[in-house]
Amino acid sequence: QVQLVESGGGLVQAGDSLRLSCKAVGRTLSSWGMGWFRQAPGQEREFVARISWNSGTTNYADSVKGRFTISRDNGKNTVYLQMNSLKPEDTAVYYCAADVAATPGYDYWGQGTQVTVSS
Repeated sequence: QVQLVESGGGLVQAGDSLRLSCKAVGRTLSSWGMGWFRQAPGQEREFVARISWNSGTTNYADSVKGRFTISRDNGKNTVYLQMNSLKPEDTAVYYCAADVAATPGYDYWGQGTQVTVSS
């Protein structure tokens, strides 16, 4: 059984920074691609960022490129999302996800952490 536990969300002002963490419990995530997604009220879940198992490749949504950075520490079984220059439109529940199997898509999801950015 794999559990992904997010933390680090909160209420901040526009222009502030936050760092989200996602820790895998039950199995090592060192061989998995990992991603961050977000869902704002009344909207569909959207992709934010992805990192390959060895940190060799990262991808970002255009809306966060240059402001957010995804990273991982396989020794700590944790993936991070550093969010700088936050905007009110970044307000959402943020989820991490693990791409474990060879089939397309993500296989495990965390419970989410709320990020609220006030103007």
